[in-house]
Amino acid sequence: MDNYGTKRLTWQGIVIEIRYDPDWLESYRETYGYPLAHLEIESISPAKEPLPMTETGYRSWFGAPAGVESDGGAVEFVRPWLEHEARSDSWKAGQAEHRELTLF
Repeated sequence: MDNYGTKRLTWQGIVIEIRYDPDWLESYRETYGYPLAHLEIESISPAKEPLPMTETGYRSWFGAPAGVESDGGAVEFVRPWLEHEARSDSWKAGQAEHRELTLF
């Protein structure tokens, strides 16, 4: 059963689609007694644009729904994740290289 909710977020000019299912696999909940959440993050405009947590523009994440819900939902869970990862040296270097290439 597909329980995904879909939201969009624009971050630094990139439109990102966030799909979230707080109870992804019924058999997981039945086995362990608590749900397993699934979150998909995908840059859609520009398509496949790298994001700080993925060079391909797509990231799949599994974890406890309590963390997502305590942040206020999927968008508010993803936004600080993007900001945190964007502070990494590798992301900054990649962005500087990308800007330099667009000049020529």
